[in-house]
Amino acid sequence: MTLPWGEFAAVWLFLAANIATPGPNVLNTVALALGSGRAAGMGSAAGVGLGIGLWCLGMVLGVAAVIGVLPGAQAVLTGAAVVLLSWFAWRYLRAAWRGFRARGMALPQGQDGAGFATGFRRALAVNAVNPKALTSWLAVLGMFPLQAAGPGDVAILCAGACVASFAIHGIYVILFSTVGAARLYLRAGWVLQALAGFLFAGFALRLVAGG
Repeated sequence: MTLPWGEFAAVWLFLAANIATPGPNVLNTVALALGSGRAAGMGSAAGVGLGIGLWCLGMVLGVAAVIGVLPGAQAVLTGAAVVLLSWFAWRYLRAAWRGFRARGMALPQGQDGAGFATGFRRALAVNAVNPKALTSWLAVLGMFPLQAAGPGDVAILCAGACVASFAIHGIYVILFSTVGAARLYLRAGWVLQALAGFLFAGFALRLVAGG
């Protein structure tokens, strides 16, 4: 490892906030846990973890190749990250305001009869077509000093992203595998969205300041 832990912590904090807020992956995991039990929910958590790890590896290797040919691409990527983080912040704060006014989100329909393997496959499919994934990783790689990263840094970054996503979804499966708990979480989802919005705005300001 050649980079300080703070560089990884900033990325993992961004990912954790993004993963924890209600979205396609979370709603799919909650629906599987509600309808088919914890085994299917854990399958979904494992699928999300692997999917995010693959997104990380693919994006890092692809962008690293571009930076190797075009050294100035890192500065362009950092500028794009500021725009994307600001966009994420605006979207999350807008969603939080709407959620506060509505006091909750609709409870997803349970997926009856699914097991671990079905939950795993379904989560991989949702992750692959999640429109938030590409923009999220573009923002991540604008925050992360990829030009100074070695193979060990890339491995640590992707492993941490994988573990964080699995852990968060696994906790959701354990805590929200009952209708009452899931409904309570979705009712309070606007709080998580508001926190994520302010956090992402802070990340954007940090990049603008060059810190």
